[in-house]
Amino acid sequence: MSATTTTSVRGKPGYVLAAMSGGLAVVVAAQAMLNVGLPDLARDTGATQTDALWIVNAYALVFAALLLPASALGDLIGRRRTFVAGLLIFGGFSVATALVTDPTTLIVLRGLAGVGAALVMPVSLTIITATFSAAERGRAVGVWSGVAGAAGTLGLIISGALLEPFDWTSIFWLSAGVSALALVGTLAVVPESRDVKAPPLDVPGALLSIVGLGGLVYTIIEQPEKGWGDTGVLVGLTAGAVGLLAFVAWELRRRQPMLDPRLFAGRAFGTGSLSVALQFAAVFGLFVIIFQYLQYALGYSTLEAGAAVVPQGLGIILASVAADRASRRLGLGATGAIGLALVAGGFALVAVLTDAGSSYWALLPGLILAGAGLGLASAAGTTSILSGAPEHAQGSASGVNNAAREVGGALGIAAMGSLLNSTYANNVDVSGLSGEAAGAAGSSIVAAQQVAGELGPRGTELALSAQSAFVDGFHASLWLGAAVLGLAAVVTLVLGPRAGQVALDTDEFDPAPEDASARRRVSAELPLAAPAR
Repeated sequence: MSATTTTSVRGKPGYVLAAMSGGLAVVVAAQAMLNVGLPDLARDTGATQTDALWIVNAYALVFAALLLPASALGDLIGRRRTFVAGLLIFGGFSVATALVTDPTTLIVLRGLAGVGAALVMPVSLTIITATFSAAERGRAVGVWSGVAGAAGTLGLIISGALLEPFDWTSIFWLSAGVSALALVGTLAVVPESRDVKAPPLDVPGALLSIVGLGGLVYTIIEQPEKGWGDTGVLVGLTAGAVGLLAFVAWELRRRQPMLDPRLFAGRAFGTGSLSVALQFAAVFGLFVIIFQYLQYALGYSTLEAGAAVVPQGLGIILASVAADRASRRLGLGATGAIGLALVAGGFALVAVLTDAGSSYWALLPGLILAGAGLGLASAAGTTSILSGAPEHAQGSASGVNNAAREVGGALGIAAMGSLLNSTYANNVDVSGLSGEAAGAAGSSIVAAQQVAGELGPRGTELALSAQSAFVDGFHASLWLGAAVLGLAAVVTLVLGPRAGQVALDTDEFDPAPEDASARRRVSAELPLAAPAR
C-alpha cells in the first residue's frame, strides 16, 4: 500500500506474519475445539440440547455479523490497536467462560468472545497486506489462507488430546493462553498502520450489515431444526433479507461507502467471493459429517478422529503456500478452479471408497486431495477478493472475505448436516419398535445404538440398519458438496481473472457527497503482482 494512504509499516514481515497467524489460528480453532468438548460441557453444566447448540452458535453468529464493521474500524482507528483489542476481548471472555457453569451465562460469554474474534480475523489479513510488498503479498496471503483453513483441524486434534486428561474448561484456558502469547507478539513486532483517508465510521451501514448478516446466519443455523414455519426462523429470514437489501441501497448512495456493492460485479472480487463462500460451505460441512462418520461408523475415539484428519490440514497448508506461484503462472481464476475441482474430487473419492466397514486407508486419499484443493482455492479466492478491491477498500475486502467464509460455512453445515440426518431418518429400519423407541432410533445413529443395546437380537438388526442408513446419509452429503464445488469450479474458470492480470472494477466519485448519478465507472487491468490501486 502506498504511503499516501497508510502509515509506514516498518515491522519485519516474517515476524508480523507469525503474530497474525497466531491470533488468527486461535479464533478459528475456538469453535472447532468447543464442538469436541460440547458433550462434556453439556453434561457438567446441565445444558439442554438447545442450550448446548447456542453455546456454540452464539460465537459464530456474533463473529459473522460484526466482520464488516470490524474491518472498517481497523482502517479508521488503527489495525494493530483493533487487533490487540480483539485479542483482549477474546482472551478475557475465554477466561470468564472457564469460570462459570450456568448455560445462559455461557451463551452470553461465547457471544462476547465472538466480538473479539470479529476484530481479530479480518484485521489480521489487512495488516498482512499492508506489511508485505506487492511481490511477496501473494505468498503471505497464501500462508494466512492456509492457517485459516487448517486451524479448525488443529483445534479438533488439540481439544481431543486435552479432553483425555482434563475437563472442558481446559479448552478455554488454552484459548486464553494462546491469545496472550499472540498479544505479546503483536505488541513486540507489529507497528501500527491505518488508512489515513478513512471516512468516519458508517454507523447506519454498520448496523444494517449486522442486521443483515446476523439475520442470515441465524436463519441458516435455526432452520434445519425448526423448519420454515417457525416464527423465529421467519423473523430471522426477513431481518436478514431486508437488512442486506437496505445495506446495498444505503451503500450505493454514499460517496465513501463502507463497502461498495458494485465491487461484486468485478471479475476478481465477485468470483473470489463466490469461491470462498462455496468452498468453505463444503469444507465446514465436511468437518461436521466426517467426524460423525469416524466416531459413529468406524468407532474412533475423539482423539483418534482428530488425528485422522491431520493429513488434510497438512495438505491445506502446503498447497496454500504453493498457490501464489500457481496463480502467477495460470491466473487466479484457473488456480481457484483447479483447487475447487480437487476438493470436489476428494469428496467424490471419499463417497466412492468408503462404506460402513471401511478402513482409514479408504478415507485417506480423498482427505488429502480435498485438503490440497482447499489450500489452492482458498489462497486464490482470498487473493482475488483483495486484488479486486481498490486500496482504500482493502479493509472492507478483508471483511467480505471472512464474511463469505463464515456465512458459507454456516450454510454448508446446515445443508450437509440436514441432508445426512434426513437421509438417515428415511433409510433406517424401525419396524417392529414401539413408538418411543422408533422415534428415538429414527432421530440419530447415537440414539439408535442406545436403543439397540436394550433389544437383544432385534437390536443387532437395528444397529446394522442404523449404521447403513448413516453411511447413506454421509454419502449423499458428500455428493451434494461435490456437485456444488464442481459448479463453482466451472464458474471460477470461466469468469475468474486470467493469467497475468486481475480485473479491477473501481468507482470514482464526483465531489457531490451523496449524488449516486455523479459516479462514473472505470475499469482497469492490473498486473497480478501489482498492489490494488
